[in-house]
Amino acid sequence: MSSAVSVQNLHVSYYGNEAVRNVSFSLYPGNLVGIIGPNGAGKSTLLKALLDLVPRDRGEISFFDQSIKAIRKRIAYVPQRNDIDWNFPISVLDTVVLGTYPGLGWFRKPKKSHKEWALHCLREVGMDALSHRQIGELSGGQQQRVFLARALAQQPDIFFLDEPFVGVDAASEETIVSILKQQKDSGKTIVVVHHDLSKATDYFNQLILINRELVSFGEAREVFRPEVLAKAYSGEFSFLKELGVSV
Repeated sequence: MSSAVSVQNLHVSYYGNEAVRNVSFSLYPGNLVGIIGPNGAGKSTLLKALLDLVPRDRGEISFFDQSIKAIRKRIAYVPQRNDIDWNFPISVLDTVVLGTYPGLGWFRKPKKSHKEWALHCLREVGMDALSHRQIGELSGGQQQRVFLARALAQQPDIFFLDEPFVGVDAASEETIVSILKQQKDSGKTIVVVHHDLSKATDYFNQLILINRELVSFGEAREVFRPEVLAKAYSGEFSFLKELGVSV
C-alpha cells in the first residue's frame, strides 16, 4: 500500500528562524493522526507546509506518490477559525456547496444535485436546519461543523484540520470527532493539529509529537507516554507533573 502522505527531511523557516527541521514520516490510509507538541512547536507550520501554504526550505512531500498539485482535489483543509472571515456574506448552505467546486471544473456552476449533496453533508453534522442562516451568525461550534460539512462535500481522500476544537462546545466537538472516526474507518486519512492532550489517546490512533523537530511518531499509546512527552515538554514542569512525569 502506498502512503497517503510522505514527508522526507522537511525544513521550514520564518524570517531566518527555523520553525520545523528535519521532519520525516509516512501516513497510511485509514488513520486518524493528531499533531501535538508545546506552544510554538511548529504544529500549524508543519500542517501548512504539507499543504504548500507556506514555503519550505527543503524536503520532499508527496501524496499517494504524487505532488500536491496533481492531487489537490483529493485533499480537504479546515483552517483555524481565526483565519476565516466570518463577516463574509454567505449562507451556511452556500458555504458547503463550495466544497463541491474542486470537482466541477472550470466555469461550471453547481447544479441542483450539488446543493442536495451539500444539504446531505449538513445533515451529517446536524446543521441542515440552519442551512439558510448567514455563516457569521452561528456559534463557534456550529461554524466548525459547517466547515467540516464543506470538507465532506469535497469527498476527499485526505483531511487536514488545524485546531478544529478551539472555541467549540462539547456537543460539537463530540460530533466532529465521531465523524472523523467514521471517515477513518472508511479508509480516509485524517490529520489534525491538536492542543488538548487529555483527549489525545481517545481521539487519535496515531500521534505526531513535535517540538520543531520530530520527537516521536507512531501508535498513540506508544507516543503518549510520560518519558516520551517529557522530551518535547521538558520546560513545562507543572504540566509534566500532571501527567506523572518526574523532572
